[in-house]
Amino acid sequence: MKLAFTMFKYFPYGGLQRDALRIAELCLNAGAEIDIYAARLQGEPPQTPPGIRFFHLPGKGISHHQQYLSFAEQMRGRVEINSYQAVVGFNKMPGLDLYFAADPCYAETVKEKSFFYRLTSRYRTLSAFEKAVFATDKDTVVLSISEVQRAFFQAVYKTQDLRFCDLPPGVPADRLLPPDSSDLGNGLRQELEIGVDELLVLMVGSGFKRKGVDRALKAFTALPASILLKSRLVVVGDDNLDYYRKMARQLKVGERVIFVGGRTDVPRFLAAADLFLHPAYQENTGGVLIEALAAALPVLVTAICGYSVYIERADAGKLVSEPFIQAELDRLLLQMLDSASQRDLWSKNARNYVAKTDLFSLAERAAAKIMEVARKRVEVLS
Repeated sequence: MKLAFTMFKYFPYGGLQRDALRIAELCLNAGAEIDIYAARLQGEPPQTPPGIRFFHLPGKGISHHQQYLSFAEQMRGRVEINSYQAVVGFNKMPGLDLYFAADPCYAETVKEKSFFYRLTSRYRTLSAFEKAVFATDKDTVVLSISEVQRAFFQAVYKTQDLRFCDLPPGVPADRLLPPDSSDLGNGLRQELEIGVDELLVLMVGSGFKRKGVDRALKAFTALPASILLKSRLVVVGDDNLDYYRKMARQLKVGERVIFVGGRTDVPRFLAAADLFLHPAYQENTGGVLIEALAAALPVLVTAICGYSVYIERADAGKLVSEPFIQAELDRLLLQMLDSASQRDLWSKNARNYVAKTDLFSLAERAAAKIMEVARKRVEVLS
């Protein structure tokens, strides 16, 4: 059995990319061969076991949406040549048998855009790609990972319930803290020259604009000196680090902020942190929120994030309501940093919630559904 996985961009530190590789390995273990195709490649291609092949298939064009159009057309040819039993998309595009719904509903995100934006080729392309997945006359199975976004998709496209397979979150095993987590955390603090008495506020995620790093810096600026001088913001992820370092200096918090770039040792940062901060502008899910929850970290997150519902259900932190107001983030950050006893309670609540809730089987459930769809196609064609 042969499967094709498609994505617009591969880079080593992306949550979607990690999910795709985990799901591919599980499908491999279930007896499939998998070809992974990416239109754009940042950094080195992934190291994959025998049975999983990675192909960089650059799309032609200057703009991203032109490249995605070209990529989709090239994929149509690859599918015809290789006779895949199922094509699994990790971004929306035509020709998918299953779609892993990691991206937010495009129609919802652009509803406030002007009439003229809707005349652009970008809008026409991305709208068509979304309709090719969710329209009622399609049969693409949707691997849904966000209750919030599923509601948006169904409100816009009236997509049938039976086409959705709802998945729990998925925390990779290497993100769970080992018994020696205090040693891990202390080692990381020593490496970054952060004192044991300082409060370490952690952000994790590439794409700093969407993740709200600017909001985090402004919230640090608003802290009273008594709290600011004993707090450090550590930002893990890939982006234009010089630009954000300059922003931190301009906001006069440069000495309190550390940008470490993309890292593979995120558990060390989780073990060292006192608080997890995720003031994203937009986030379909936010897998890092589940990782923070599993690490028993109190979380401060914007309610727009799909997985913020888990923080609320666990009573493991605070949500910044929508529409976003910077002053609310500032106030909540101060409250959370200023109360050690409350942070201890949120941490305890997180441990209790994780112990009784399935937060781990996203990849397993997704792989099982992919193999089910692929086998049904084999049966129909045989």
